[in-house]
Amino acid sequence: MKHGFIRVAAAIPELKVGACGYNTEKITEMIRDAEDAGVEAVVFPELSITAYTCADLFQQDRLLKAALEGLDKIARTTREMKIVVIVGLPLLLDNQLFDCAVVVQGGEILGIIPKTYIPGYSEFYEERWFASARTAQSDHVELFGRQVPFGTDLLFVSQEPDMSGKQPSELYAGLIRTDDTASNYTVTSTAPYDTSANTAPCCTTVDTVPAYTPNTFCFGVEICEDLWIPIPPSSYLAAAGASVIFNLSASNEVIGKAEYRRDLVRQQSGRCIAGYVYASSGVHESTTDVVFGGHAMIAENGSVLCESERFRRDSQMIISEIDTQRLLNYRIKNTSYMDGDIKHSFRKIPFTIYRDDSLRLKRYVDPHPFIPSDKHGRDERCSEIFAIQTAGLAKRLEHTGIKRAVIGISGGLDSTLAMMVTAGAFDLLQLPRKNILAVTMPGFGTTDITHDNAVKLINSLGAEFREINIVKACMQHFEDIGHDPSVLDVTYENVQARERTQILMDLANKHNALVIGTGDLSELALGWCTYNGDHMSMYSVNCGIPKTLVRHLVRYVAENADDETVTEVLLKILDTPVTPELLPPDKNGEIQQKTEDIIGPYELHDFFIYHMLRYGASPAKILYLAEQGFEDRYDTQTILSWLKVFIKRFFSQQFKRSCLPDGPKVGTISLSPRGDWRMPSDASAEEWLKELDNLK
Repeated sequence: MKHGFIRVAAAIPELKVGACGYNTEKITEMIRDAEDAGVEAVVFPELSITAYTCADLFQQDRLLKAALEGLDKIARTTREMKIVVIVGLPLLLDNQLFDCAVVVQGGEILGIIPKTYIPGYSEFYEERWFASARTAQSDHVELFGRQVPFGTDLLFVSQEPDMSGKQPSELYAGLIRTDDTASNYTVTSTAPYDTSANTAPCCTTVDTVPAYTPNTFCFGVEICEDLWIPIPPSSYLAAAGASVIFNLSASNEVIGKAEYRRDLVRQQSGRCIAGYVYASSGVHESTTDVVFGGHAMIAENGSVLCESERFRRDSQMIISEIDTQRLLNYRIKNTSYMDGDIKHSFRKIPFTIYRDDSLRLKRYVDPHPFIPSDKHGRDERCSEIFAIQTAGLAKRLEHTGIKRAVIGISGGLDSTLAMMVTAGAFDLLQLPRKNILAVTMPGFGTTDITHDNAVKLINSLGAEFREINIVKACMQHFEDIGHDPSVLDVTYENVQARERTQILMDLANKHNALVIGTGDLSELALGWCTYNGDHMSMYSVNCGIPKTLVRHLVRYVAENADDETVTEVLLKILDTPVTPELLPPDKNGEIQQKTEDIIGPYELHDFFIYHMLRYGASPAKILYLAEQGFEDRYDTQTILSWLKVFIKRFFSQQFKRSCLPDGPKVGTISLSPRGDWRMPSDASAEEWLKELDNLK
């Protein structure tokens, strides 16, 4: 797939305990299904060829040979395929039996990873049958006439194919056995592998990868209990470069365990800033003493992308995509990621990755990434944000000893939210709301609806109301600077914005008060504010909140207000279009200047902000994601045109963000020059725009 997405799957096949032939058939069926679905790597449960619950049968020679026969058939099945397959089986080596994961692609066994932590407590008796990887003597084994890397120090690193019209089997020429009979299943240990001599005929280890590899897919493998210890092997694998971890597991079901297991997978993916693909044994394992539910999960950086239905009696497979570019960007930003004592030596095993750029994402692309989709989640988010805003303003008032605030109220969403935050901060400090001087400043573009909203809001909250009409002052200013007031240009608009800011600042001086800023994150990203006008304040409470979230915050406050009058006016404000009201109304007195008609839909811009600033996504990738997130709302050309507007404005307007007033960060993205975003004001957008221009 393109833009760093890797399609992965966790498969849970039907099985019979100890029936390796039957199990192999079910596994190969699912491998074919995964290949047909465009999956690039699929993982099966622990000991999936034999079943996990074979107990003392693991010490039977016939079962061990049957498992190898099954592995050979699986490898042969993949000869003409592109998919990477990870299956489990018991493997006899160095006079010990190991619980192993085997990585297979294109008919070739790329590596074998033994389980490190062998549980021997409660219902688990693995120590009776299996040895820990720490007691292994060999780092290579001879299997099916080929030497295969063996150990927990294996990382698998992709390389792009040079197909030249060849089939996968041709690319692996000389690596696959040519005879069709499985006559020799002897596993032989080898002396420690000499990488300098490059003696292993089936796999070449690589010590380095290119300096910048946006399309490289690196993965590691751990097995079941390895995840449950204080420092799982996946922590070291991720630090060494693995962006995805595959876990072959056999975790039985007891009350509460599924939730705990889910948290383990989710949190480990977050700690490792990695994808985590987990497949655990299903209901057809032996139920002599325990029951298995078939729990599969795919997680990415702390979020579960998809999960299986437990206790299903048929084979099932979950599929999603891991965004490896996003993970790499997040690791780059997290400069403490590589700080710990995490340096281990790993052998890097190359494999070939085959991309199909025509595939659509199966994972959900949220068109509104700042807003939780369910009401309970939204209410929790809004409650926390409102608490952060009010706590920030309360601290600033408390620190300065100032007991009054001045705020301009337009009747729009931003100033409404800022007013509610100010009222909340005054309540926290037990200051009278009459100490809030709320000012309406009607001008050339003010309409009755917004003016009435502003007046009702101020009065319903019990703040001090003041109205100062700016028309006369602006006309005087036009005369002073020689501007024709019939020319409705940027000068005409900005004179009004600066006049309002001057009034607020002077009132703050007069009343020993703090000017509360109302501008939001989206406006700052687009530079949709007047420099030294509404751009300026003494404390900006909305600066960390995107426009699409402002609406939900106001609705949350409305639904939780104690006063019905407040709720009524807030709901009315929510129904009003977003507008700067700097141009005169139309002939019917209606709002003529609508922001989103000029600069584009805020839901698109907030989507662009999220993916560009949080994950460093390229313009082409943002467009690719937006096409799927907004497929029912905007066509590609519309998204592309507004994306270009966003990029141009974002780069050209940095000078406004370089001198922002103080204000609280509330989410993962902030444009404060003192915190999350430091960008030169004269940076060029050329490369970003060129990428869009070059798209076919």
